[in-house]
Amino acid sequence: MISSDEIVHRFLRDDPKVRDAIVERLGESVLDEDGEIDRPSVAEAVFGDAEALAWLEGLLHPRVVATYLKWREDLAAQPDAPAVCVTEVPLLYEVGGETRFDKVVAVTASPEVRASRARRPVDERESRLLPDDEKLRRADFAYVNDGTRKELHRFVSDVMAKLNDP
Repeated sequence: MISSDEIVHRFLRDDPKVRDAIVERLGESVLDEDGEIDRPSVAEAVFGDAEALAWLEGLLHPRVVATYLKWREDLAAQPDAPAVCVTEVPLLYEVGGETRFDKVVAVTASPEVRASRARRPVDERESRLLPDDEKLRRADFAYVNDGTRKELHRFVSDVMAKLNDP
């Protein structure tokens, strides 16, 4: 599995071009005491500013997409290529990325559960997100993750069994 969020974190941490572009646009206040990108400071700088957020997404999203597509191509080229590979893309529908995948699995949670799990206030992001019912309707497989880990595991196992069955 590959995670779009983890790819973003790698770019913020390891790519000097990304770092320099962010500092040029947002200023040195987004750096920590070691001169590295401080993700919470970047989030604070862009989540209240639609133009800055669009700029940051324009910087990061093409790099993220290229990374997970290359990962997928590399997997497919292996002699023992897996039948299924998973790419986690939290903003899949919002960025029009669903066309890059054979199947989409949407996992949502009630607003109360999301709020209890969030590191940042949920209301900062909610206005930009496609409503859950729309995500669930558009997905090939859908699950509302308000239950136990065992229930989630059962859902994932069922989906994997269906995807692995030709």
